[in-house]
Amino acid sequence: FPRSLPVSESVSLCLAQREMTNESSVGRVNHTVVTHFILLGIPNASGLQTILFVTFLAFYVCTLLGNLLILLAILADPRLHTPMYFFLCNLSVLDIGFSSISTPKFLANLWAKSRTISLGGCMSQVFFYHFLGSTECLLFTVMAYDRYVAICHPLRYLLIMNQRVCALLAAGTWITSSFHATILTSLTFTLPYCGSNVVDYFFCDIFPVVKLACADTYIIETVTFTNTGMVPTTCFLLILASYVRIVYSVLKINSAEGRRKAASTCASHLAVVTLFFGPCALVYTQPQLSKVLVTRVQIFGNVVTPMLNPAIYTLRNKEVKAALRKLRVGQTPAR
Repeated sequence: FPRSLPVSESVSLCLAQREMTNESSVGRVNHTVVTHFILLGIPNASGLQTILFVTFLAFYVCTLLGNLLILLAILADPRLHTPMYFFLCNLSVLDIGFSSISTPKFLANLWAKSRTISLGGCMSQVFFYHFLGSTECLLFTVMAYDRYVAICHPLRYLLIMNQRVCALLAAGTWITSSFHATILTSLTFTLPYCGSNVVDYFFCDIFPVVKLACADTYIIETVTFTNTGMVPTTCFLLILASYVRIVYSVLKINSAEGRRKAASTCASHLAVVTLFFGPCALVYTQPQLSKVLVTRVQIFGNVVTPMLNPAIYTLRNKEVKAALRKLRVGQTPAR
């Protein structure tokens, strides 16, 4: 003990230092940095793991095969090297990527009964979910503009929608969305995560993850809700404006055959736009929806819609069906 202190005071000092050390240790335990997360999966799915695994696997395989076939058919047939099919190729790539964000991990969880995902894996899911989702939203808007030019300005279509313009429009959707996703992901994972690591969802998304943060989440929740609301709303209004002009132009066409052909070129796009914006509108305009229903709607948008998109374009498009038949029999399309 120090000579300047009595024995009793020295003992008290040692005890106080020990208590401070213990409190510091407890604080470090309670504020351990999270290095992984645990995904709870789909609610009320106990005992359905095998059925869900088979169903999700079938959807995922159909999504990959369908979109790859669309890509191969368009690339192999020179007659399909037009702006509309160029954007359709981008859509197929997006559908493959979007369905791959959560489905493989969910299949692994169902098969191996392991729900753990690393911090990096969780960050990747958040980034690519908002990156590809925003890109698809913007791409639908570009495709609506392409249909507007094709129907309202048919004589100047190839001049307006030349290769340079198409490349710039497509690149713009990908680059803009990458900034959007980078901002949201950075804001999400700069928050400290030092408590529970259990994500009450079947994949990592911003709102389920930030609930686990050990800090004020008002800013990230406000920015996320604003961005994820503004982007689809703006795109939807632009698509609506394009189709108002398209309908006005179609009604001025004298021949019934011309009106039918013009409407047919837009039917597939309208179908996939409805499948994309329908779940978004349901989730964001109905906050009172139960978690079970929201999860089902999210699964439909993440898993089912990417599988349906190539089927919609194939079943309603004679040119794509012809290219697929030639691809199947190994014929070389006529130039």
